Amino acid sequence: MLLIRSLFFYAGQIISTILFAPLGIIAFPLSFNSRYYIITRWTVFNLWWLKICCNVEYRIEGLDHVPDKACIVMCKHQSAFETLALQLIFVPQAWILKRELLKIPIYGWGLASMQPIAIDRGSAIKSFRQIVTQGCQRLKDGLWVIIFPEGTRVAPGEKGTYLPGGGMLAVKSGANVIPVAHNAGFLWPRNNLIKKPGIITLVIGPVIESTNKSAKQITAEVETWIETTVSSLPNPQY
Repeated sequence: MLLIRSLFFYAGQIISTILFAPLGIIAFPLSFNSRYYIITRWTVFNLWWLKICCNVEYRIEGLDHVPDKACIVMCKHQSAFETLALQLIFVPQAWILKRELLKIPIYGWGLASMQPIAIDRGSAIKSFRQIVTQGCQRLKDGLWVIIFPEGTRVAPGEKGTYLPGGGMLAVKSGANVIPVAHNAGFLWPRNNLIKKPGIITLVIGPVIESTNKSAKQITAEVETWIETTVSSLPNPQY
C-alpha cells in the first residue's frame, strides 16, 4: 500500500511539473515576487498532495528566529522534502543548482526565470566563486539564499562534510546565517521510492552573525547547531 500511495504522489508531481514549467516562461514579464508566487503554487500543491497520498505532514519550530531581512539559510539535507518546505518559509529565495539544468527546454527556461545560483559542479573552486558572486547579488536584491552545506543528501544518523561555500558567502556579503535542522529523511529517504507516513519536524535556529568571523568559524557554528539539533529529533514515522 505504501508503494501504491507513493506512486500516486509521483504521478501528481510529474503532471503538476509539466503544467507549471511553462508558467515560468509565461510569467517572465512580471515582477520577480509575482513569478515566485505563481511558481511556488507548484510547491503548495505538492506538499498538499504528499499529505493526501502518503500521510506525510510537517510542523515548524523556531519561526520567531526568522529576521525581517533576507539572509543565508544553511540547512541539513536528507531528502527532497526540505527543498519544498523552505520555499514557503523564506520568501522569496534563490537556490543553488547545476548550470546544465537551465539548458533543458521549457523546464530549464522556467528555472532560469527564478534567478537561481547556477554553478559548475565540475570545479569546486569555480563553484565556490559562483556561489559567492551570485549569492551576494541575490542577497542585495532581497532574496534569501538557500544552501545545503553538505552538498548532497545524507541518511538520518549520517553526516557529510560541511563545505565552506555558505561561510564564504556570509563573510563576503556580511549577511547573517540561519541554520535549519529536520528529520525528513526518515519519511522521505534518499534514493527510495516509498514515502512513509508521519510528521516531520523542521527546526529553525537562532541567527548566527557573520561579523568578525572567518568562513571556517561560521561553518563550524552552523555544523554544531545543526548536528546537535538533528540528533535530538526522533524518528517521526507513525
